[in-house]
Amino acid sequence: MKPSAGPRVRHRAIILTMAAVALCALLFSSLVGSVNLPLGELPSALADIILGKVSGMSATLLDLRLGRACAAFVTGAALALAGVMMQALLRNPLADPYVLGLSSGAAVGALAALLAGAALWVVDLGALGGAIGISLLLYLLARRDLGGKLRRDVAGDSGTLLLTGVILASACMALVTLMLSVAPESRLRGMVFWMIGDLSGASWRPLPWIALAGALLFAWRRARALNVMALHADAAATLGVDVAALRRSLFICSGLLTASAVSTAGSIGFVGLIVPHACRYAFGPDHRVLLPVSALAGGAFLVLADTLARTVLAPQQLPVGVLTSLVGVPVFLFQLHQLRVRPA
Repeated sequence: MKPSAGPRVRHRAIILTMAAVALCALLFSSLVGSVNLPLGELPSALADIILGKVSGMSATLLDLRLGRACAAFVTGAALALAGVMMQALLRNPLADPYVLGLSSGAAVGALAALLAGAALWVVDLGALGGAIGISLLLYLLARRDLGGKLRRDVAGDSGTLLLTGVILASACMALVTLMLSVAPESRLRGMVFWMIGDLSGASWRPLPWIALAGALLFAWRRARALNVMALHADAAATLGVDVAALRRSLFICSGLLTASAVSTAGSIGFVGLIVPHACRYAFGPDHRVLLPVSALAGGAFLVLADTLARTVLAPQQLPVGVLTSLVGVPVFLFQLHQLRVRPA
Protein backbone atom coordinates (compact mmCIF):
# COMPACT_ATOMS: atom_id res chain seq x y z
CA MET A 1 0.00 0.00 0.00
CA LYS A 2 1.47 3.33 -1.07
CA PRO A 3 1.80 6.10 1.52
CA SER A 4 -0.57 9.01 1.29
CA ALA A 5 0.49 11.86 -0.97
CA GLY A 6 -1.00 14.43 1.43
CA PRO A 7 2.14 15.11 3.53
CA ARG A 8 4.31 15.22 0.42
CA VAL A 9 2.06 17.83 -1.20
CA ARG A 10 2.06 19.85 2.03
CA HIS A 11 5.86 19.72 2.20
CA ARG A 12 6.19 20.97 -1.36
CA ALA A 13 3.71 23.77 -0.72
CA ILE A 14 5.64 24.91 2.37
CA ILE A 15 8.97 24.89 0.53
CA LEU A 16 7.57 26.74 -2.50
CA THR A 17 5.91 29.33 -0.26
CA MET A 18 9.15 29.97 1.60
CA ALA A 19 11.02 30.18 -1.72
CA ALA A 20 8.54 32.86 -2.83
CA VAL A 21 9.12 34.75 0.44
CA ALA A 22 12.90 34.60 -0.10
CA LEU A 23 12.50 35.88 -3.67
CA CYS A 24 10.33 38.77 -2.44
CA ALA A 25 12.98 39.63 0.16
CA LEU A 26 15.66 39.78 -2.55
CA LEU A 27 13.40 41.94 -4.72
CA PHE A 28 12.59 44.28 -1.84
CA SER A 29 16.27 44.65 -0.96
CA SER A 30 17.12 45.49 -4.58
CA LEU A 31 14.52 48.26 -4.75
CA VAL A 32 14.98 49.94 -1.37
CA GLY A 33 17.85 52.19 -0.33
CA SER A 34 18.87 55.80 0.15
CA VAL A 35 17.80 56.20 -3.49
CA ASN A 36 14.81 54.00 -4.27
CA LEU A 37 14.68 52.10 -7.54
CA PRO A 38 11.23 52.30 -9.20
CA LEU A 39 9.63 48.91 -9.74
CA GLY A 40 8.88 49.78 -13.37
CA GLU A 41 12.59 50.15 -14.14
CA LEU A 42 13.49 46.79 -12.64
CA PRO A 43 13.03 44.64 -15.80
CA SER A 44 15.17 46.91 -17.99
CA ALA A 45 17.87 47.24 -15.31
CA LEU A 46 17.94 43.48 -14.86
CA ALA A 47 18.22 42.98 -18.61
CA ASP A 48 21.17 45.43 -18.73
CA ILE A 49 22.96 43.46 -15.99
CA ILE A 50 22.40 40.16 -17.79
CA LEU A 51 23.74 41.65 -21.04
CA GLY A 52 26.72 43.22 -19.25
CA LYS A 53 25.60 46.82 -19.92
CA VAL A 54 25.79 48.26 -16.42
CA SER A 55 25.86 51.94 -17.33
CA GLY A 56 22.60 53.63 -16.33
CA MET A 57 21.66 54.72 -12.82
CA SER A 58 19.03 51.99 -12.35
CA ALA A 59 21.30 49.21 -13.58
CA THR A 60 24.17 50.40 -11.36
CA LEU A 61 21.96 50.53 -8.26
CA LEU A 62 20.49 47.12 -8.99
CA ASP A 63 23.92 45.61 -9.63
CA LEU A 64 25.28 46.87 -6.31
CA ARG A 65 22.22 45.98 -4.25
CA LEU A 66 21.54 42.61 -5.85
CA GLY A 67 25.13 41.47 -5.35
CA ARG A 68 25.02 42.44 -1.68
CA ALA A 69 21.57 40.90 -1.23
CA CYS A 70 22.78 37.62 -2.76
CA ALA A 71 25.77 37.61 -0.38
CA ALA A 72 23.41 38.22 2.55
CA PHE A 73 21.09 35.45 1.40
CA VAL A 74 23.76 32.79 1.01
CA THR A 75 25.29 33.78 4.37
CA GLY A 76 21.97 33.59 6.21
CA ALA A 77 21.03 30.33 4.49
CA ALA A 78 24.39 28.76 5.39
CA LEU A 79 24.11 29.82 9.05
CA ALA A 80 20.53 28.55 9.38
CA LEU A 81 21.33 25.23 7.69
CA ALA A 82 24.41 24.84 9.88
CA GLY A 83 22.21 25.55 12.89
CA VAL A 84 19.85 22.69 12.01
CA MET A 85 22.82 20.36 11.54
CA MET A 86 24.46 21.45 14.79
CA GLN A 87 21.25 20.95 16.76
CA ALA A 88 20.90 17.46 15.27
CA LEU A 89 24.57 16.67 15.97
CA LEU A 90 24.55 17.82 19.59
CA ARG A 91 20.91 16.85 20.23
CA ASN A 92 20.56 20.26 21.82
CA PRO A 93 17.86 22.66 20.56
CA LEU A 94 19.86 25.65 21.81
CA ALA A 95 22.98 24.91 19.75
CA ASP A 96 24.03 27.25 16.97
CA PRO A 97 26.84 27.32 14.34
CA TYR A 98 29.23 29.23 16.59
CA VAL A 99 28.89 26.97 19.61
CA LEU A 100 31.99 24.89 18.74
CA GLY A 101 34.32 27.85 18.29
CA LEU A 102 34.44 27.82 14.47
CA SER A 103 33.58 31.51 14.27
CA SER A 104 36.31 32.34 16.78
CA GLY A 105 38.86 30.46 14.70
CA ALA A 106 37.76 32.36 11.61
CA ALA A 107 38.08 35.62 13.53
CA VAL A 108 41.69 34.81 14.44
CA GLY A 109 42.59 34.15 10.80
CA ALA A 110 40.77 37.17 9.42
CA LEU A 111 41.99 39.65 12.02
CA ALA A 112 45.56 38.43 11.60
CA ALA A 113 45.27 39.24 7.88
CA LEU A 114 43.68 42.63 8.61
CA LEU A 115 46.39 43.42 11.15
CA ALA A 116 49.02 42.67 8.51
CA GLY A 117 47.27 44.96 6.01
CA ALA A 118 46.61 42.13 3.56
CA ALA A 119 44.30 42.30 0.57
CA LEU A 120 40.61 41.48 0.89
CA TRP A 121 40.94 38.04 -0.67
CA VAL A 122 43.69 37.21 1.83
CA VAL A 123 41.34 38.22 4.67
CA ASP A 124 38.68 35.85 3.29
CA LEU A 125 41.27 33.11 2.94
CA GLY A 126 42.48 33.74 6.49
CA ALA A 127 38.94 33.48 7.86
CA LEU A 128 38.31 30.28 5.97
CA GLY A 129 41.66 28.83 7.05
CA GLY A 130 41.05 29.74 10.71
CA ALA A 131 37.64 28.08 10.75
CA ILE A 132 38.93 24.96 9.02
CA GLY A 133 41.92 24.83 11.37
CA ILE A 134 39.69 24.92 14.45
CA SER A 135 37.43 22.30 12.85
CA LEU A 136 40.36 19.96 12.31
CA LEU A 137 41.71 20.53 15.82
CA LEU A 138 38.28 19.97 17.33
CA TYR A 139 37.86 16.81 15.28
CA LEU A 140 41.21 15.44 16.47
CA LEU A 141 40.41 16.23 20.10
CA ALA A 142 36.86 14.85 19.98
CA ARG A 143 36.99 12.18 17.28
CA ARG A 144 35.91 9.51 19.78
CA ASP A 145 32.87 11.65 20.55
CA LEU A 146 31.95 11.99 16.90
CA GLY A 147 32.32 8.28 16.30
CA GLY A 148 30.53 7.08 19.40
CA LYS A 149 26.96 6.07 20.03
CA LEU A 150 24.41 8.68 20.97
CA ARG A 151 23.55 8.82 24.64
CA ARG A 152 20.98 10.88 26.45
CA ASP A 153 23.24 12.00 29.27
CA VAL A 154 24.74 15.43 28.93
CA ALA A 155 28.07 14.42 30.40
CA GLY A 156 28.80 12.00 27.55
CA ASP A 157 29.09 12.33 23.79
CA SER A 158 27.86 15.77 22.75
CA GLY A 159 28.64 17.24 26.18
CA THR A 160 32.37 16.55 25.76
CA LEU A 161 32.31 17.84 22.19
CA LEU A 162 30.55 21.00 23.30
CA LEU A 163 32.96 21.60 26.16
CA THR A 164 35.96 21.13 23.87
CA GLY A 165 34.52 23.71 21.47
CA VAL A 166 33.92 26.21 24.27
CA ILE A 167 37.53 25.88 25.47
CA LEU A 168 38.91 26.35 21.95
CA ALA A 169 36.65 29.38 21.45
CA SER A 170 37.99 30.92 24.65
CA ALA A 171 41.57 30.46 23.46
CA CYS A 172 40.75 32.04 20.09
CA MET A 173 39.02 35.00 21.70
CA ALA A 174 42.10 35.60 23.83
CA LEU A 175 44.13 35.85 20.61
CA VAL A 176 41.50 38.18 19.12
CA THR A 177 41.69 40.46 22.18
CA LEU A 178 45.47 40.52 21.90
CA MET A 179 45.35 41.53 18.23
CA LEU A 180 42.76 44.24 18.86
CA SER A 181 44.86 45.67 21.70
CA VAL A 182 47.99 46.02 19.53
CA ALA A 183 46.24 47.05 16.28
CA PRO A 184 46.98 50.57 14.96
CA GLU A 185 44.14 53.09 14.90
CA SER A 186 43.97 53.04 11.11
CA ARG A 187 42.98 49.35 11.05
CA LEU A 188 41.10 49.00 14.31
CA ARG A 189 37.71 50.18 12.97
CA GLY A 190 37.70 47.67 10.12
CA MET A 191 38.69 44.87 12.48
CA VAL A 192 35.90 45.73 14.92
CA PHE A 193 33.31 45.95 12.12
CA TRP A 194 34.38 42.53 10.87
CA MET A 195 34.04 41.11 14.37
CA ILE A 196 30.40 42.22 14.73
CA GLY A 197 29.35 41.21 11.21
CA ASP A 198 29.31 43.52 8.20
CA LEU A 199 28.10 43.04 4.62
CA SER A 200 29.07 46.46 3.24
CA GLY A 201 31.94 45.03 1.19
CA ALA A 202 30.29 41.73 0.28
CA SER A 203 29.34 40.81 -3.29
CA TRP A 204 28.17 37.81 -5.26
CA ARG A 205 30.70 34.96 -5.22
CA PRO A 206 30.22 31.40 -6.47
CA LEU A 207 32.06 29.42 -3.78
CA PRO A 208 29.59 30.07 -0.91
CA TRP A 209 26.73 29.03 -3.19
CA ILE A 210 28.54 25.82 -4.14
CA ALA A 211 29.16 25.01 -0.48
CA LEU A 212 25.52 25.73 0.39
CA ALA A 213 24.13 23.65 -2.48
CA GLY A 214 26.40 20.70 -1.70
CA ALA A 215 25.62 20.73 2.03
CA LEU A 216 21.88 21.12 1.44
CA LEU A 217 21.82 18.27 -1.06
CA PHE A 218 23.70 15.98 1.32
CA ALA A 219 21.53 16.89 4.32
CA TRP A 220 18.28 16.52 2.38
CA ARG A 221 19.31 13.06 1.20
CA ARG A 222 20.03 12.11 4.83
CA ALA A 223 16.86 13.71 6.21
CA ARG A 224 15.19 10.39 7.03
CA ALA A 225 18.26 9.26 8.96
CA LEU A 226 18.22 12.55 10.86
CA ASN A 227 14.57 11.98 11.77
CA VAL A 228 15.39 8.50 13.05
CA MET A 229 18.38 9.78 15.04
CA ALA A 230 16.28 12.55 16.58
CA LEU A 231 13.28 10.40 17.50
CA HIS A 232 14.97 7.09 18.31
CA ALA A 233 18.51 8.05 19.28
CA ASP A 234 19.23 4.95 21.37
CA ALA A 235 17.99 2.56 18.68
CA ALA A 236 19.19 4.48 15.61
CA ALA A 237 21.95 1.97 14.81
CA THR A 238 19.58 -0.98 15.03
CA LEU A 239 17.20 0.81 12.65
CA GLY A 240 19.87 0.95 9.95
CA VAL A 241 21.47 4.36 10.62
CA ASP A 242 25.26 4.59 10.59
CA VAL A 243 25.36 6.98 13.53
CA ALA A 244 29.13 7.52 13.57
CA ALA A 245 29.34 8.36 9.86
CA LEU A 246 26.29 10.61 10.06
CA ARG A 247 27.66 12.56 13.02
CA ARG A 248 31.02 13.06 11.32
CA SER A 249 29.30 14.22 8.14
CA LEU A 250 27.12 16.68 10.07
CA PHE A 251 30.19 18.06 11.81
CA ILE A 252 32.10 18.53 8.55
CA CYS A 253 29.16 20.10 6.70
CA SER A 254 28.23 22.48 9.52
CA GLY A 255 31.87 23.50 9.88
CA LEU A 256 32.19 24.16 6.15
CA LEU A 257 28.98 26.20 6.09
CA THR A 258 30.04 28.26 9.10
CA ALA A 259 33.47 28.92 7.62
CA SER A 260 31.89 29.99 4.33
CA ALA A 261 29.46 32.35 6.08
CA VAL A 262 32.07 33.89 8.37
CA SER A 263 34.54 34.45 5.53
CA THR A 264 31.79 36.28 3.60
CA ALA A 265 30.31 38.53 6.27
CA GLY A 266 32.20 38.17 9.53
CA SER A 267 30.62 37.01 12.79
CA ILE A 268 26.82 37.32 12.57
CA GLY A 269 25.08 35.82 15.55
CA PHE A 270 21.66 34.35 16.29
CA VAL A 271 20.67 33.51 12.69
CA GLY A 272 21.59 29.86 13.13
CA LEU A 273 19.83 29.76 16.50
CA ILE A 274 16.46 31.49 16.10
CA VAL A 275 15.65 30.62 12.47
CA PRO A 276 15.71 26.79 12.90
CA HIS A 277 13.65 27.18 16.09
CA ALA A 278 11.05 29.34 14.35
CA CYS A 279 10.81 26.95 11.40
CA ARG A 280 10.57 23.92 13.69
CA TYR A 281 7.80 25.62 15.67
CA ALA A 282 5.89 26.63 12.52
CA PHE A 283 6.35 23.58 10.28
CA GLY A 284 7.30 20.71 12.57
CA PRO A 285 10.50 18.72 13.23
CA ASP A 286 10.57 16.70 9.99
CA HIS A 287 14.03 17.35 8.53
CA ARG A 288 12.75 16.77 4.99
CA VAL A 289 11.00 20.14 5.38
CA LEU A 290 13.06 21.73 8.13
CA LEU A 291 16.36 21.69 6.19
CA PRO A 292 15.30 23.52 2.98
CA VAL A 293 12.83 25.80 4.78
CA SER A 294 15.40 26.87 7.37
CA ALA A 295 17.92 27.68 4.63
CA LEU A 296 15.36 29.79 2.73
CA ALA A 297 14.11 31.50 5.89
CA GLY A 298 17.63 32.21 7.13
CA GLY A 299 18.57 33.77 3.81
CA ALA A 300 15.43 35.91 3.70
CA PHE A 301 15.91 37.01 7.32
CA LEU A 302 19.48 38.19 6.79
CA VAL A 303 18.56 39.94 3.52
CA LEU A 304 15.85 41.94 5.31
CA ALA A 305 18.15 42.64 8.28
CA ASP A 306 20.88 43.92 5.98
CA THR A 307 18.38 46.08 4.09
CA LEU A 308 17.36 47.66 7.39
CA ALA A 309 21.02 48.08 8.39
CA ARG A 310 21.86 50.11 5.28
CA THR A 311 18.67 52.19 5.19
CA VAL A 312 17.64 53.00 8.77
CA LEU A 313 20.37 55.68 9.17
CA ALA A 314 21.21 56.21 5.48
CA PRO A 315 23.69 57.20 4.17
CA GLN A 316 25.42 55.77 7.25
CA GLN A 317 25.42 51.96 7.32
CA LEU A 318 25.15 49.83 10.42
CA PRO A 319 26.84 46.44 10.84
CA VAL A 320 24.17 43.82 10.25
CA GLY A 321 25.42 41.73 13.17
CA VAL A 322 24.16 44.40 15.57
CA LEU A 323 20.62 44.17 14.19
CA THR A 324 20.53 40.38 14.19
CA SER A 325 21.61 40.41 17.83
CA LEU A 326 19.01 43.04 18.77
CA VAL A 327 16.32 40.93 17.12
CA GLY A 328 17.77 37.60 18.20
CA VAL A 329 18.03 38.23 21.94
CA PRO A 330 14.30 38.81 22.62
CA VAL A 331 13.29 36.09 20.16
CA PHE A 332 15.68 33.64 21.81
CA LEU A 333 14.37 34.50 25.29
CA PHE A 334 10.81 33.99 24.05
CA GLN A 335 11.68 30.64 22.49
CA LEU A 336 13.48 29.58 25.67
CA HIS A 337 10.40 30.52 27.71
CA GLN A 338 8.19 28.51 25.35
CA LEU A 339 10.45 25.47 25.79
CA ARG A 340 10.18 25.77 29.57
CA VAL A 341 6.39 26.15 29.72
CA ARG A 342 5.52 23.64 27.00
CA PRO A 343 4.11 20.49 28.55
CA ALA A 344 6.10 17.29 28.14
